[in-house]
Amino acid sequence: MDVVMWVLAGGFAGWVGFKFIGANEERGMMISMIIGMAGGFFGGNVLAPMLGETAPMPDAISLFALFMALASAAACLTIGDMISKRFNV
Repeated sequence: MDVVMWVLAGGFAGWVGFKFIGANEERGMMISMIIGMAGGFFGGNVLAPMLGETAPMPDAISLFALFMALASAAACLTIGDMISKRFNV
C-alpha cells in the first residue's frame, strides 16, 4: 500500500509542478508526472529506510516515508527542469 501512496504522491507533485509552478513546461504534463512518480518511488523505497524510518507494521502508512517521497519527487522535478534548461533536452 505504501508504494502506491509514494507513486501517487510523486505523480501529484509532478502535476503541481507542471500546472502551478511551471516546471518542465517544454516536456509536458505526462513527463513531469512520470519524473515525479519515479522520484516518489525512489524517496519512499530507498531514502526513507536509509534514513532510519520504517513502518511499525507492514500495513501501516509511514508519514515520514510519504514526506520523503514528496521531497524526492520535488528534487527530481527540480533537477529535471535544471537539466532541461541547461542542455535544452
